[in-house]
Amino acid sequence: MNLADWLLRTARRLPDAPALMRGESTVATYWQFAERAARIAGSLRQVHGVAPGDRVGVFMANSPEYLEVLYGIWWAGAAAVPINHKLHPREAAFIVEDAGARLVFVSDGDEGLAQRVPEGTRLLTAPGAAYAALLAGDPLPEPHAMASDSLSWLFYTSGTTGRPKGVMLSVANLQAMSFAYFVDVDDVRRDDAALYAAPMSHGAGLYNFMHVMRGARHVVPESGGFDAAEIVRLAASLGSLSFFAAPTMVRRLIQHARATGYDGEGIRTIVYGGGPMYLADIEEAVSLFGPRFVQIYGQGESPMTITALSRDLVSDRSHPRWRERLGSVGTAQSCVEVRVADGDGNTLPAGESGEILVRGPSVMAGYWQNAKATAEALRDGWLWTGDVGAMDADGFLTLMDRSKDVIISGGTNIYPREVEEVLLRHPAVAEASVVGRPSAEWGEEVVAFVVAQQDAPTAEELDALCREEIARFKRPKHYRFVEELPKNNYGKVLKTELRSLLEGN
Repeated sequence: MNLADWLLRTARRLPDAPALMRGESTVATYWQFAERAARIAGSLRQVHGVAPGDRVGVFMANSPEYLEVLYGIWWAGAAAVPINHKLHPREAAFIVEDAGARLVFVSDGDEGLAQRVPEGTRLLTAPGAAYAALLAGDPLPEPHAMASDSLSWLFYTSGTTGRPKGVMLSVANLQAMSFAYFVDVDDVRRDDAALYAAPMSHGAGLYNFMHVMRGARHVVPESGGFDAAEIVRLAASLGSLSFFAAPTMVRRLIQHARATGYDGEGIRTIVYGGGPMYLADIEEAVSLFGPRFVQIYGQGESPMTITALSRDLVSDRSHPRWRERLGSVGTAQSCVEVRVADGDGNTLPAGESGEILVRGPSVMAGYWQNAKATAEALRDGWLWTGDVGAMDADGFLTLMDRSKDVIISGGTNIYPREVEEVLLRHPAVAEASVVGRPSAEWGEEVVAFVVAQQDAPTAEELDALCREEIARFKRPKHYRFVEELPKNNYGKVLKTELRSLLEGN
């Protein structure tokens, strides 16, 4: 089947239901949404020569047109190549060229990309005159029939350690992800409003499918991104908001709530993931908002589908080990198997840490035109995630760190997140990130980068806190106070840059 079949079925069933919204204003019903996708598909085929299987780039800011473009691409039988709009044009151009995309949808102001993409690559601004011409074309009556293994979403990794790789996601991969959402993450109701506050090129955009299937509303904030005050206003006016949020976004929303007295009214579900959510943050979030939070753990290579921690478990305080569970990323989602293994692929006993392996229908087919990287990541049917974790006897998985971030000091593994969790308990610490620095004596030693609140803590205070909470060998040997932590376009801390800062000292 074609992913656009979901849109067509909903449009036939609920033609007048509001579908696409910009802020509080409806810009398309489901019938109009489907018609626009069909016309885009027809124009892509007839005017621009896009054939089934071709890759079409989407380098756009969040907007209602983003979803129209995606479904138009799929309706035509092509594959979407979503590119984070915060990337530099040089970075975006690499993705366009690597994917072989001969047509790229861009937002107004992105025309500078034209000087960087391969000759013959066409840029089409949406909205704009050329986009209006697409919508005026003859529609393709039905979505192009696609096999389950057809490439639909070519997602490029963030590339924090080198060139980004294109993750090939098929129709079947995205079906598995979508169906698992209903079972493991959250139900979706017709009166829900899916809010796109995070980049639509990533997880937030992938979560459109479930809301299309159920005929819910799709809301792009006027700001096009995350603004806590704006979200609160939309929650009050629209009600039943559901959205994906990175932990940094949840933290900002909670800070706003703490300052204004907002209690989460109008928000139904916040799915958080994409980075470490520290215990102190989620405990405060639940205390302020109640049972509105669900955690997911996934990767581009198994999109949004490795483990989940349900709203009941996030909010539960009755279990004797509730704090441990809250600090975990939950249990395996329905569509996958998850295990923790040693370097040879042997499953480790409960409680022992090793690399997290995943197998199931949501796991990618491989990396686009990169056989070497594919062979390294996919072995004997299992995806080697590069993440280190430990699974308890009840199947709850706790993330430690990326394998490349583990610090080995005196022959013993130290997991930065464990140290970061302790540092963040200090009321004067806003953010913390821990890395290893080469040491002639120990191999590596622990260094903590700290962003302070207004009243900065002393290194002695932080050291005393660590001595109370963790083994002495895990304590940072040095503290560096910085104004901010370097982050990529998705809000993840760039530990490679922190290590680089240490090389000159």
